[in-house]
Amino acid sequence: MVRTCTVSPGSPETCDIRVIHLERVARARTEAIAEKDVDRLAQTYKIMGDPTRLKIILALRGGEMCVCDIAAFIGLSESAVSHQLRRLRDLCLVRSRREGQVLYYSLDDDHVVDLITTGLRHINEE
Repeated sequence: MVRTCTVSPGSPETCDIRVIHLERVARARTEAIAEKDVDRLAQTYKIMGDPTRLKIILALRGGEMCVCDIAAFIGLSESAVSHQLRRLRDLCLVRSRREGQVLYYSLDDDHVVDLITTGLRHINEE
């Protein structure tokens, strides 16, 4: 079963009164990450947010594939797939390995699989 999140009609996303809880603000500041890391993380999720790139990542969960394999799976040109792989490689989500004239792609590490697994678990929660 897929869980749906809803907001009650007429209920604004703000408090009825304006109160700043200084200890909560201080905790958030203490736990905050560097701005460059925020940007990199946002970029990672943005890249993964594209359906074509997400399909590539999902396909690579099963093991390495060459551009021809991925293009046949997704139904896009090899050029289009190559372009998407370059973007994924730039953010260290995939890596490549050459064997003769064939370039194989795989997920960069288990953290990429963890991101996908966590997202899938989240959308399938009841």
